[in-house]
Amino acid sequence: MRDLGAGFGYLVKGQRWVAGHGRWFGFGLLPGLITLVLYAGALIGLAYGADDLVDRATPFADDWSSPWNGLLRTTLTVLVFALGLFLAVITFTAVTLLVGQPFYEALSEEVERAEGGEVPESGLPLWRELWISARDSVRVLARVALYSVLLFAFGFVPVAGQTVVPVIGFCVTGYFLAEELTAVALQRRGLVLKDRLVLLRGRRLLTLGFGVPLGLAFLVPFVAVLLMPGAVAGATLLARDLVGEGTAGDGSGDGKDDD
Repeated sequence: MRDLGAGFGYLVKGQRWVAGHGRWFGFGLLPGLITLVLYAGALIGLAYGADDLVDRATPFADDWSSPWNGLLRTTLTVLVFALGLFLAVITFTAVTLLVGQPFYEALSEEVERAEGGEVPESGLPLWRELWISARDSVRVLARVALYSVLLFAFGFVPVAGQTVVPVIGFCVTGYFLAEELTAVALQRRGLVLKDRLVLLRGRRLLTLGFGVPLGLAFLVPFVAVLLMPGAVAGATLLARDLVGEGTAGDGSGDGKDDD
């Protein structure tokens, strides 16, 4: 259970780091703001269109007596929007990291520089790093899609679908959020997706302690944007722990504001 608390601690330390380095906080906000506008439009469209989609997908319920047809379609509409929201939470980080690769790479390097020692470099050109990030994100999202379909199906199971399934869903969300965020620092160390997943599986509680609270916070769109710079900073500290490099003090560097 100590790892669970340590994972949450890295999330807090990351937020403290950017709070003490105001220029980097503002720098890290830009990609999230761009992605937020895109996702807000998509979710608003889903909210308005989900009921029509469900109506067209369930013509067999037209002749059902009230309240059963309404109950079925309302439940399916809620599940469709919940699935869309779940996918948005998962993909928000991947898309934001892809949009903001140069921003977050620079932020992560600055955190490592504050921790002391040499900053690892991948030695790859920017276009190659973007290609690897995009390719790995697709692979991660394929895994997420599989879990999403399974959880969506189990959501129809009485009681468990309304209690156990949401908990598992948040754990899945947190796990893959942590993977996407630590990838910034771990990819710089030459670790491919397979190796990164092995590291995270080896410290599941540490990973979930970092990712699950962040996933819950990311349910509020604007909060996700505000937390993103600190999440990248905290994930860099987490990545250093995963590879056994440790952190210096509380990860806040010299505490001086870069403004």
